[in-house]
Amino acid sequence: MNEYLLLKFFHLLLFVYWLGGDLGTFYASRFVSDSELTPAARATALKIMMGVDMAPRLCMPLILPFGVHMAAIQGLMQVPTIALVAMWLGCVGWLAMVVSVHHYSGKPLGATIGRIDFWFRVGIILGACGLAVFGLLTGKILAAQWLAVKLLIFAGAVACGLMIRVYLKPFGPAFGRLMSHGPDDETNRVIASAIARCRPLVYLIWAGLLVSASLGLHLL
Repeated sequence: MNEYLLLKFFHLLLFVYWLGGDLGTFYASRFVSDSELTPAARATALKIMMGVDMAPRLCMPLILPFGVHMAAIQGLMQVPTIALVAMWLGCVGWLAMVVSVHHYSGKPLGATIGRIDFWFRVGIILGACGLAVFGLLTGKILAAQWLAVKLLIFAGAVACGLMIRVYLKPFGPAFGRLMSHGPDDETNRVIASAIARCRPLVYLIWAGLLVSASLGLHLL
């Protein structure tokens, strides 16, 4: 199996685990917000949701370098070797931050790494959008317009993820109250509202993944 086919295989595998993990997380979230369940059952659902959600969290930092590397091999993106190496190192560092935030969840170190990760993602969004727009306007670096579209979709998915993180801020304290003091109408409302606000963003991520996969499968 040559280098390109190996990259393509893992790129597709990352897409499958990203979308599949998102679907599992979405389904589990309904049980987390179900006020008819006991706090213990909702806590178990949350553990399942957070565990399944690690799949898309890990796939996001990895799917970008695999895709860019494939495009570079095909001559569809002009990427110097040093830039390709730097991108891989940057994305591996991003992956390490994702794992660290999960491992140190609830601790000061986890919160600090989470803030760094947040602004790193903002940089990824700006970089991907800037490269896509530059490629569309000048015809340089990107030899195919659909690559620019895929970059914009990726940036949109990262942005949706950041917005989900913001929308879920009230969730943690509310769920903590649920565990320590039991359910009440206000706590249930905050939990359900936080999760409900995220659903349209999840739908956007799914739509973007499907469009991006369609472009890649048809043209790569």
